[in-house]
Amino acid sequence: MPTRPFTFANAAGQQLSGRLELPVGRARAWAVFAHCFTCGKDNLAAVRIARGLAGAGIGVLRFDFAGLGDSDGDFVDSGFGLNVDDLVAAAGAMAAAGMPPTLLVGHSLGGAAALAAAGHLPDIRAVAVIAAPFDVANVLHQLSPAAIADIERSGSAGVTLGGRPFTIGRKFIEDVRHQDQRGRIAALGRPLLILHAPGDAVVGIDAATGIYLAAHHPKSFVSLEGADHLLSRARDAEFVADMIGVWAGRYLGEPASDDASAFDAEAEETGASRFDVAMRAGTADFIADEPESMGGLGAGATPYDLLCAALAACSTMTLRMYAEKKGWPIGRIRTGVAHRYEAGTAQPDVLVRQITIEGDIDDEQRAALGRVADRCPVHRILEQGTRFDSVDVRAAHMADAGTLVLPGN
Repeated sequence: MPTRPFTFANAAGQQLSGRLELPVGRARAWAVFAHCFTCGKDNLAAVRIARGLAGAGIGVLRFDFAGLGDSDGDFVDSGFGLNVDDLVAAAGAMAAAGMPPTLLVGHSLGGAAALAAAGHLPDIRAVAVIAAPFDVANVLHQLSPAAIADIERSGSAGVTLGGRPFTIGRKFIEDVRHQDQRGRIAALGRPLLILHAPGDAVVGIDAATGIYLAAHHPKSFVSLEGADHLLSRARDAEFVADMIGVWAGRYLGEPASDDASAFDAEAEETGASRFDVAMRAGTADFIADEPESMGGLGAGATPYDLLCAALAACSTMTLRMYAEKKGWPIGRIRTGVAHRYEAGTAQPDVLVRQITIEGDIDDEQRAALGRVADRCPVHRILEQGTRFDSVDVRAAHMADAGTLVLPGN
């Protein structure tokens, strides 16, 4: 799945660093993912879940809360309430960029933040939480009583979490102790999916029970049997993504139609960058783009790449059909095509093709295959030229529907 950088400002004006995980083709919905306590957007679970959802047609923004990862700010100044504010800012930035989120997904403390942020985001249609605490103050269990006392006495203190050093301030301690999650969950008013591992050693399964009992229907629970709190195994994170994708389909809209297109190929802007387009050719969906030197992001094949690909594919297929017809014992065929531009010549665009054929064939057979390659349909089109006709039944139908049809030449 394509990935794009996405930077935005939070309520304090700090620049927060995010990554967009984009579906191939048009997104059926957009989501924001809130990472676990001190984890960051590049945590394996965050990446795997976001990309799994993108594979299901849901574009996802995963970002670093202020003071973490590549985002501005100092972690010592952070707090649960500020994380909630960051989530609200993320949703607003996505909406402003033409990608309005309708799904919130949160992992661990990020799940608690998602439950809290939903109340400030009326366009959110569904919320999914993974290993989330019912009592936000549960996060303090990761600190020793001595460390908490030191923080309260000194205003801040260094601690080690997950093998990494952090400085936690008194504000964070006070903030998590004064959160009414029960009231927020009861007032959620949106479909809720709770995913939790019965053997979670960090946030016990009782937290899932508390969230479930406090929530009103529609609500669902999925047991992550055998998973750990951080979803360290790829298969656990992938299972979570699959479950959320299927569940959310009921509330976020149906997947893109698989009906055959009226055209052999279509390109539609995604809005992710200046030139990024979602391509559909036959039954294949993919991204096309321009390189960074041309103002794109280099996220997909360029139009010239696609032109070369058409010749490479057609040459290879034509040779395979001819060899089978002749009964020649050839193995794998590989065709490489490159484009170059020679300014000042009568035909400045030049396509260079190299064909490699495995197998025990003689010089005469090899020469015959070379001649056949020059007769492949795409080669003939490129060599002989073609004409453009925009006045046909399909184009006329589109024009009747209010779509502007441009002449082909």
